[in-house]
Amino acid sequence: MEAYVVDWLNLLARWVHFITGIAWIGASFYFIWLDDHLEAPKSSSDADMGVGGEVWSVHGGGFYHAQKYQVAPPRIPETLHWFKWEAYSTWLSGMFLLVLVYWYGAQVYLIDPAVAELSPVAAVALAAGIIVVSWLVYDLLCKSRLGENEGLFASVLFVLTGVLAWGLCELFSGRGAYIHFGTVLGTIMVANVFFVIIPGQKRMVAAAERGEAPDAQDGIRAKQRSVHNTYFTLPVLFVMTSNHYAMTYNHEYNWAILIAISLAGALIRIYFVARHSGKASPWPLIFAGVLLAGVAALIAPRASAASGEAVAFEEVRSVVLHRCTSCHSAQPTHPAFPAAPGGVVLDTEAQIVAEALRIHQQTVVTRVMPIGNLTNISEAERELIDRWYRSLESQ
Repeated sequence: MEAYVVDWLNLLARWVHFITGIAWIGASFYFIWLDDHLEAPKSSSDADMGVGGEVWSVHGGGFYHAQKYQVAPPRIPETLHWFKWEAYSTWLSGMFLLVLVYWYGAQVYLIDPAVAELSPVAAVALAAGIIVVSWLVYDLLCKSRLGENEGLFASVLFVLTGVLAWGLCELFSGRGAYIHFGTVLGTIMVANVFFVIIPGQKRMVAAAERGEAPDAQDGIRAKQRSVHNTYFTLPVLFVMTSNHYAMTYNHEYNWAILIAISLAGALIRIYFVARHSGKASPWPLIFAGVLLAGVAALIAPRASAASGEAVAFEEVRSVVLHRCTSCHSAQPTHPAFPAAPGGVVLDTEAQIVAEALRIHQQTVVTRVMPIGNLTNISEAERELIDRWYRSLESQ
């Protein structure tokens, strides 16, 4: 019953996370687009009122006229819309999922004894500490003189995120490392909103209400963090979907794959942000494409050295029953799974043969199953499955 309740909590939290994430990313992307499409105000009276840019757009059968003030309007309107709850809700639901799946289920999803012998308490403590320390380091860098040099800051940040990716993959399972990499970036993004962007905007509003000129530095700092957030977005979205692709997180060089795909995502976003301004070089997009193609080529499965000689089905069935059916059964015995993951049931000969491709892919090619090698499958057993599958292929 406990596993069933956890599954429902997982479903509902994931649904909320997905909805709020769309709202946050959509708003973020829109305002980046808006800023990059602003034109000088056509009316001199608007310019005199402090309007720094405007843009006309059409959507949903209506025309919209958006204006951005250089600092603040002469009078703050009665109704002022804030964009913050989307970010907070996304992070809260995401952290709930992280705790539920990767911390509560640390022995299944976070710890891989083949990577590092960690207790659940130690693994969770390390994970939480890395998230907090990463934000503190990033925030200090932004506030330092380094933060004033955009190019140098980006280079240092890339190196540090590379070290982060490598370090996480040296501590946790590939899947756990990837999701914590995304959690670090997502936490930095929401902390930017909570600690920098919103407080700065509140100070600007308060100053305008007092009839004082707002501090322009608040706007500059908010803009800097907002731009950082938009470049983090695509790497975070990749991580959110990566658990479906064991070929990436379970590879020997999973940390390098994570860095390469994250860099490709950031480059793609750089291209589109530049395109909004009408001065986009194709090189970031080309480089991103080359990176992704290179990763795909380098991690492509290699031909097996297995001879392909016939293997008695009973031998394979014995391996599957001992190593797989604690989870992949009509009635799983593993406490973490109330139902067979992915609906894959391997109780009978017909079911095992029907899933031969998936069994081979997961146990031999990506080696992601059994998850965390909870059932201690041996190399000899993986080789047996490989030879059995290849003998099926040759029939």
